[in-house]
Amino acid sequence: MRVLTFLAALSFSATSALAADEPSGCDKFKWPIERERAALVAPDRARLASGSEQATLPSTAITLGLVAPGDAKLPTPPERAPKDGTFAGFTSIKAPKAGLYTISLSSGAWIDVVQDGHVLKPAAFSGATDCDGIRKTVKYQLSAQPFVLQVSGARENSLSIAILPAE
Repeated sequence: MRVLTFLAALSFSATSALAADEPSGCDKFKWPIERERAALVAPDRARLASGSEQATLPSTAITLGLVAPGDAKLPTPPERAPKDGTFAGFTSIKAPKAGLYTISLSSGAWIDVVQDGHVLKPAAFSGATDCDGIRKTVKYQLSAQPFVLQVSGARENSLSIAILPAE
């Protein structure tokens, strides 16, 4: 019985330590997020179904509908395998302008950006918990070619996404 109590206490302290390692609060992002956060909570977000195609970069944030990973038919396997009970989806954008962009999410999920058949590596990443409207923001260098934005591992069946030129 003492062993079980000890293991339970150890498990709780390990979980607490992991949560403590994650930054909490809007001021904990590595760069200013006011513009991205405002876009993610704006009422004029376009609602898109997973698999939708955009002719150009959306001028506002979008709300992307997500489905079970097996039903999402992601064009490229995600770099991180989604857990059971999570949601996934994608949208493709045909004509972005070349440049550095921030892709920000309203809640936690994994992002894969696929361009010219390759999963792009992020230029920078920042995230924090307990910041209403935004959970993470990732910077990607995009070329002027179509790309696919894939989201997986989301806990809800939709999330807001802002794709903005980096400042």
